[in-house]
Amino acid sequence: MISPWQRRRQPDDVPTPVAVAVSDFCRRAKAPAPAQEVREALALLTEEEDFRVRTLTDGEPETSPLGPFALVDILRGVPPSLAAQRQACGYYGLAQELAQVREEKTPAPPPVSTTPTFALPPTGAPPAEVDPKTGRRKSAKAEAAAVQERIAPRKRVTDDEDTLDEAAPEANPGAMSASQDDEDAPRFIKRELPRPRGRFTRVEAQRLSFFELTRAEGKATLETAIEATEHRYSLLRTLEHRYNGPRGELTQVDMENVLRQHGIMETLEAQEKRNLQTAYASQRGAAGRVAWALGLSPSELQRLTHALLLEEEVEALRERFRNEVLATSHLTHRLDLLGKDKYLADLGIQKRFTDSLRKELERLVKDSMSDATDLHSLANVVGRKHGAPAELVTRAFERLGLTEKLRKQLSSQTVNPSH
Repeated sequence: MISPWQRRRQPDDVPTPVAVAVSDFCRRAKAPAPAQEVREALALLTEEEDFRVRTLTDGEPETSPLGPFALVDILRGVPPSLAAQRQACGYYGLAQELAQVREEKTPAPPPVSTTPTFALPPTGAPPAEVDPKTGRRKSAKAEAAAVQERIAPRKRVTDDEDTLDEAAPEANPGAMSASQDDEDAPRFIKRELPRPRGRFTRVEAQRLSFFELTRAEGKATLETAIEATEHRYSLLRTLEHRYNGPRGELTQVDMENVLRQHGIMETLEAQEKRNLQTAYASQRGAAGRVAWALGLSPSELQRLTHALLLEEEVEALRERFRNEVLATSHLTHRLDLLGKDKYLADLGIQKRFTDSLRKELERLVKDSMSDATDLHSLANVVGRKHGAPAELVTRAFERLGLTEKLRKQLSSQTVNPSH
């Protein structure tokens, strides 16, 4: 029986598009993982299951955090909520170590000789063994005893026994022959593990010295890197894989000091300001969407805005979009915004918006109540009068908690005329 945490293939045999898709899925699920860990997790699946991996990664994560081993667990039937709990408590770290240990214990296949041989296979009965002392053929019973002696397991000698054997010959000369037999016994040699294989074997490149960036030639390197990045955090992630810092790892302070030394810190800040302004305008003031579009965490976005002295400008831009949302009079647009809870919560106007829309719907329903007999017809009448889809009106009744109240009003309206 194969264990669920046992490799079905080598990590280097995992297709790169599948590994990239899983890495992006884990980033969106708030559990980014290095490429090697992603490949080790996918090595637990067979090649025929890759299409199931792509089907899962093409959608949005149902919960978080979810790492690559959690994704494999979900494909085997574990609920996403349970997989997220296992990810948070470190369960999959133990699973990764277990998979590595079982891979090391798997015996390597015997080497196949590639040297051609032209020897003919032996024919006829095997030659009978001959006793070297008498020169006579051994009996069947003696041959069986000799075979049993050859295949019998030999006792492994420990270091302590070796020490005792070295001191024993003086006291017991007859033990010399036994020690010589032990020396002829086969030694147990540690098996060498196979080296990484495949065209996608990852080898860490040697990092350059930090002082390469401080030289005059380093300015051109930094300018090229700035053009290819959107902000200082992505620039740091690019440089820290190629250069060491003056005291170990390259830090944000070290990088900014080098940029100021070359006089290109202003170039980076101007580019960051343009990117932030464009992102806030395209995302209509939603800070969460801006952070996702720029590849930043919320705290990094806040620190970057503070460093660029854009806090007042960003707040003014967000206030403009708040006023636009609250001041819009088109009913279809307002009903559509009601379904964007995260956007309204990001702007901080969710309660104000829902209260305003509830009052407006109550007023519109009051004018159309006489033309409807049930909730469905009421939504149709309100939508037809004000140019809004009936489905959006019905959804607004449910989200704003007006369904039961309107049903009671409609039922009382139909009962009163009969009296």
